[in-house]
Amino acid sequence: MTDLVTTKTLTDTIGKAFENHLSKLNANSAVRSMRVMAMENFLSMGFPDKKNEEYKYTPIASFIDDSFGLETEERIEIPLKRFKKLLPLKNAHVIVLINGIFSDEHSQLIPTDSSIFISNLAAIYASQKETIEKHFAQYADSSKDAFSALNTALAKDGAYIRIAAGTVVNEPVHIINLIANKKNLLVNSRNLILVEKSAKVDIVETFVSLDSAASEKLFTNHLSEVILEENAQATYCRIQAEEDNVTQVNTTQVQQHKGSNFTTHTFSLSGALVRNNLSIVLADEQCETHLYGLYLPRKNELMDNHTLVDHRMPNCYSNELYKGIMCNDSTAVFNGKIYVRPDAQKTNAYQSNKNMLVDDGSSVNTKPQLEIYADDVKCSHGSSTGRLDEEAMFYLRSRAIGESAAKKLLLKAFAEEVVNTITHEPLKAYVDGLIENRFA
Repeated sequence: MTDLVTTKTLTDTIGKAFENHLSKLNANSAVRSMRVMAMENFLSMGFPDKKNEEYKYTPIASFIDDSFGLETEERIEIPLKRFKKLLPLKNAHVIVLINGIFSDEHSQLIPTDSSIFISNLAAIYASQKETIEKHFAQYADSSKDAFSALNTALAKDGAYIRIAAGTVVNEPVHIINLIANKKNLLVNSRNLILVEKSAKVDIVETFVSLDSAASEKLFTNHLSEVILEENAQATYCRIQAEEDNVTQVNTTQVQQHKGSNFTTHTFSLSGALVRNNLSIVLADEQCETHLYGLYLPRKNELMDNHTLVDHRMPNCYSNELYKGIMCNDSTAVFNGKIYVRPDAQKTNAYQSNKNMLVDDGSSVNTKPQLEIYADDVKCSHGSSTGRLDEEAMFYLRSRAIGESAAKKLLLKAFAEEVVNTITHEPLKAYVDGLIENRFA
């Protein structure tokens, strides 16, 4: 009964915030119509509970608080010295979102010509109507997921990235999402990323929380739409390292066109609850996709990864590897589906999920899936869950290595398979350091 009351109260708050937001939009704009439809979808679905099959093992209703606020005009001050610690890459286009709002003060964009266009999404709503109508909310389906609907209805700002045709971006684009507030806050932020024909870019996105009291609850509802045109190439590395009072739902919808190549890394390192919805559509022939993930929950944290690779056309390839290490009574969920449609002949698709339980109190729910409607394909999937290798532990202990150090060595070796798939060396070193600290 408590959850029902809480959800209703928060829904009322959301409804009022939406009315205020709607009053500021152009009455005839396509974005306004999309937002109205999205809010109708959200109100129809409500927040998911355990009866929703997609959230069966993720009790997200218990992380939703009726005290959440959605709008804040408070200016957030972040000292420069402290902010620099959030910049692991020396040469990068840096986009900073503070509580979902683009920060001109903290963003650091390398001067370039019009072939690389980076802006706040709010400005694009107003200035590039054709782009918005073509791409905004055209890939993330607000009729199927409550959080996608909520984000589409309420997200005021975010990052817009467009890489012009034929452009190779030598420096990574780094998006920093900061939650910095003393109050309970539900943040809706959004990215729209367009990689045009034969362009190439590396994107890094980090999630950090600052200055929140342990007693406060914070909620990030983040959505990214990524479009790769013909022969485009992109890597997208997501690093989630928020405090243990932060809940994050992160939805990424990728649309690939002919000959495009997309690689994604998801590193879930901390957070009370982290839910990742990653959906990739291979909409044309000769697409290639690689999905890598590493999740390291501890201290009662819950990390949930839902992935969908949708093969729609022939001669495409996808490869997926997710690994998890659970300790200190933590929980993980992996639900990965490969969907091969009737026209997707000559598909090669592989999926692997490997998990390690460090103690008796931790658990994982894993469900790799294949759904195949074509007959000329090569597809496989698998899952394994185990514990630290006792023989390896014995070997290390017999070489005068302490028990704690021996465990750390084995766990780090288990994680390295995913870390080593990062080709950008400074980023790889940064992620490796974060994982080293996590194991410590």
